[in-house]
Amino acid sequence: MNTDTNARDEKDRVIIFDTTLRDGEQCPGATMTFEEKLEVAELLDEMGVDVIEAGFPIASQGDFESVQEIARRSKNAVICGLARAQPADIDRCAEAIRPAERGRIHTFIGTSPLHRKYQMDIDEAECLARVTASVSRARGLTDDVEWSAMDATRTEEDFLCRCVEAAIKAGATTVNIPDTVGYAYHDEFGDLIRTLQERVPGADEIIFSTHCHNDLGLAVANSLAGVTAGARQVECAVNGLGERAGNAALEEIVMAIHTRADALSVWTGVDTTLLTRASKLVSRVTAFPVQYNKAIVGRNAFAHESGIHQDGVLKHAGTFEIMTPESVGVKESSLVMGKHSGRHAFREKLKELGYELGDNAFEDAFVRFKGLADVKKHVYDEDIEALVDQEIASAQDRIRVTSLTVIAGTGGPQKATITLDIDDKQHMYESVGDGPVDATFQAIRALVPHDARLALYQVSAVTEGTDAQAEVMVRLEADGKIATGRGSDTDTMVASARAYVSALNKLLARGARRKPETMLAS
Repeated sequence: MNTDTNARDEKDRVIIFDTTLRDGEQCPGATMTFEEKLEVAELLDEMGVDVIEAGFPIASQGDFESVQEIARRSKNAVICGLARAQPADIDRCAEAIRPAERGRIHTFIGTSPLHRKYQMDIDEAECLARVTASVSRARGLTDDVEWSAMDATRTEEDFLCRCVEAAIKAGATTVNIPDTVGYAYHDEFGDLIRTLQERVPGADEIIFSTHCHNDLGLAVANSLAGVTAGARQVECAVNGLGERAGNAALEEIVMAIHTRADALSVWTGVDTTLLTRASKLVSRVTAFPVQYNKAIVGRNAFAHESGIHQDGVLKHAGTFEIMTPESVGVKESSLVMGKHSGRHAFREKLKELGYELGDNAFEDAFVRFKGLADVKKHVYDEDIEALVDQEIASAQDRIRVTSLTVIAGTGGPQKATITLDIDDKQHMYESVGDGPVDATFQAIRALVPHDARLALYQVSAVTEGTDAQAEVMVRLEADGKIATGRGSDTDTMVASARAYVSALNKLLARGARRKPETMLAS
């Protein structure tokens, strides 16, 4: 964590603008429930994120309500809502952020030739007029206004300068220069920020921001190039979540600044020890796994298997680690977990892995852990994380898997008998299918009739070995809604049933308070 901020020059402070709840949620399959958004926002606020872009208020009533409630609950961060360059968008955004102690309206318009012609069918004059009108309207509703030039890096330089000048004159306090399609090279992006600062009147009175996408894997590099050139806000998302290939990863931006202060000479106010916790939370609520070799927060970020590496780290951690695990909230495993471990050891292991469970949730997790330890020779940290994540994710579910029996093999027919707890009532069904997975899913469909399409079924092993837990991911689509569920168990069929039911619960939560048997029927 960066401390002693009073001794630092504010002009060298980089504002961390998190867009996990807005741009991140636009990633297909990453939609979060109202409660999940509040949970993520609370942690972002706690860890010192400066600006939380809580959503796109006009997009839906749900988005409006979540932005409004986050604005009401925020203690430290500026709460921002996104709005197109349209009066209705801006007014709705202003209403959503009104409860915040500090609120921001973020309005945008496409400025590149492609966007002007094919997205809006307007000329340069009309584009400039809309910039002025939208920023002026927003500034009349709040003192904190951010304006973005969508597809800025493919916009003619002269025209972009005129747009930025118009936004500043209309009252923008932050001007964002997005690399919307991840096209720019870092030298080009840095030069663009410098050019705008040099050419645009009033540029020294506002904050320049970066918003870089990762289509070419350059989002973090481009963002840091912008910082080096003078930008003092970086828009990013936890785990790099976002449309297409994602956004600049918040944890990578923060730790690059923290670790290489000698090269960048800037600082942030983010508590770095909460980065891993934030990563796990976002991964859980979106059901998007973090790749094992992901920088900063990946499972292997502080793992060493090579004999040479192990020898070096044992003698001095700095031989192969440029930051300590503790600095990002990771602690080296020190407890060997198995069937003889007691509650105290299990609770300490959970704390070490970054989990804090209430008494009931802890007991449920402990029972599942003991059951897992009975069938697995080695219980790894990843096994515990998988079972606890599943326990947390299903805590509020209306539908739960109580039991499952599957008959499979070459003799046929493949048959599944499943018992589901639906709103605290037990329901059992037996179904025949084309294989054990199909039979299991057909049985679930019989108990909870719905029209959702199975878009993805994916199985992976949590750890190595024939006794490894299977982790199953299921993605369902219905009426334009996408929900992804995950389930884990040493029995692949049980994990499959849990994953399917998890996705089904998410679709139910996004329905209009319909009963399970009619929730997707139309």
